[in-house]
Amino acid sequence: MEEESDRHALGGGMEADEPASPQEPPSPPPPPSPPSPAAPDTPGTPQPEQPTEAYARQLLLEEWRPPGGSLELPPRLTWKLLFLRRPLYRNLLRSPNPEGINIYEPAPPTGPTQQPLETLGNFRGWYIRTEKLQHDRSWTVKQQCVDLLAEGLWEELLDDEQPDITVMDWYEDSRLDTCVYELHVWLLAADRRSVIAQHHVAPRSSGRGPPGCWLQVSHVFRQYGPGVRFVHFLHKTKNQREPGGLRRTRVTDSSVSVQFRE
Repeated sequence: MEEESDRHALGGGMEADEPASPQEPPSPPPPPSPPSPAAPDTPGTPQPEQPTEAYARQLLLEEWRPPGGSLELPPRLTWKLLFLRRPLYRNLLRSPNPEGINIYEPAPPTGPTQQPLETLGNFRGWYIRTEKLQHDRSWTVKQQCVDLLAEGLWEELLDDEQPDITVMDWYEDSRLDTCVYELHVWLLAADRRSVIAQHHVAPRSSGRGPPGCWLQVSHVFRQYGPGVRFVHFLHKTKNQREPGGLRRTRVTDSSVSVQFRE
């Protein structure tokens, strides 16, 4: 498995130091249930015009550009269905930007608050918990478990082609601690417990530049082997208890996507 991990500060010119790899990678937590497939359309709802099977195939092959320019589908799938689901080259996470923050601007200033995180945006699809630490600090832990088959991918593609699985995230350089963010991702088998591949990173701030810049973390899973059916995405952000409430490290534009290698 090859990996790519990038960190980029917008507007601040900061770089994050690469942490030492943990000797014992954590095990995936008890996985929450993946999101249910979208409900069928209500009778009478106008449907968008669908292309023919041949035209849907032409459009998707041009858009996806698979190796060799061709892609075999199992008998149970049709190009028209794939055209509607579009499981490749899209973000498979729900509510990837729950607080509506723009990474192209510095993180907007905010003071400590007593409001629960769930009231500050649309966190549908995220399972949220808090880990208490010493010195009035804590982690906010948010996670999703993506069901790749439910999103429209199929076993033969995942096992034989093994397209790239890319995870990406942006977190605020809040300066609440030397490490204010962690990312943990597991590629899981059908039982949602057997780990096929994993990635863990806990970048540390260099302390240079103005605080509040956005830092990017990304990783690409390649040649991970057959059997992957779920992607368990978990990130942690540091909080500091202050008079008046909790000052948080914010995160945005989280993503999990599947694509062919360029």
